[in-house]
Amino acid sequence: MSTASASRDHAYPVDVEFPDLSPYAEGNTGVPYVYSHDSGAPGPHVMINALTHGNEVCGAIAVKALIDLGVRPRRGRLTLSFANVDAYRTFDPARPDASRYVDQDFNRVWTAMKLGDASLDSVELRRARAMRPIVDTVDALLDLHSMHEKSAPLIVSGPLEKGIALARALGAPATVISDEGHPEGRRMRDYADFGDPESPRNALLVECGQHWEASSVTVAKDCTARFLVLSGVLDEGDLPADWFVPKPEAMRVIRVTEPVVAESMDFRFAGAYTGLETFEKAGTVIGWNDGEPVVTPYDNCVLVMPSLRQLKPGVTVVRLGRVID
Repeated sequence: MSTASASRDHAYPVDVEFPDLSPYAEGNTGVPYVYSHDSGAPGPHVMINALTHGNEVCGAIAVKALIDLGVRPRRGRLTLSFANVDAYRTFDPARPDASRYVDQDFNRVWTAMKLGDASLDSVELRRARAMRPIVDTVDALLDLHSMHEKSAPLIVSGPLEKGIALARALGAPATVISDEGHPEGRRMRDYADFGDPESPRNALLVECGQHWEASSVTVAKDCTARFLVLSGVLDEGDLPADWFVPKPEAMRVIRVTEPVVAESMDFRFAGAYTGLETFEKAGTVIGWNDGEPVVTPYDNCVLVMPSLRQLKPGVTVVRLGRVID
């Protein structure tokens, strides 16, 4: 078996339950599966979003728990959302990678041009357009994700210093990835003012761990609790004490310098990489792209989220980064 097919076919156990979200369909905003509560007191509009991808359940478990707990903001406004529920409904434990999206990646459509182009249509675009008026008013967004492969959790801060600063203030997970996003399209965390260095609006994306491991739920709850307290909409005592776990002793920031994009279905890695592998020497072969070797461009190159599970031409299969701090 080739390395490429081995990494695509390796099956991780599904160790978490996928909750029934149908009781939350009505929401309270006029947008299905979106809840929002205003404290009436001054403060930011904070949004915790789950299910950007339909098979990434840890965030949905955390958001559902907040709704079930009846959490209300002390200050500002709090919005809790389940994004791509249509994809989530298709989840099949026998084909767990197939429910990432229905028609296209929900996290590659977030530009005003694409959202405003009526000639474009998909399940994901319709959902993003429905959520857009709410997202347009958000001051601080936490978008909860998980990863194809088993790797240490990450904060994805985007390319701006304000994102890195927010990640440091959050304090966990320990590794911050600063990047420009994906060639295939813009993420929600980079949308509009979130991606404007002059705007105070800010966003983080947290990759909580492998999609279906129980520890991803722990990370999702910890990051959510910390984000809500950091933003000021809640106090620590408003959340279950066991949601908070000890912070890492130190954090590091990895700046992504370039993506590796598959030229064809003929891509394979040189090893069974899962993420954050570091290669001491420039020129090390890490894989082959349509028969051509892919090499590290500099010393101490770090692999960020390598995976072939969504392999097709034009898809980013790994990003290359260097530690900057």
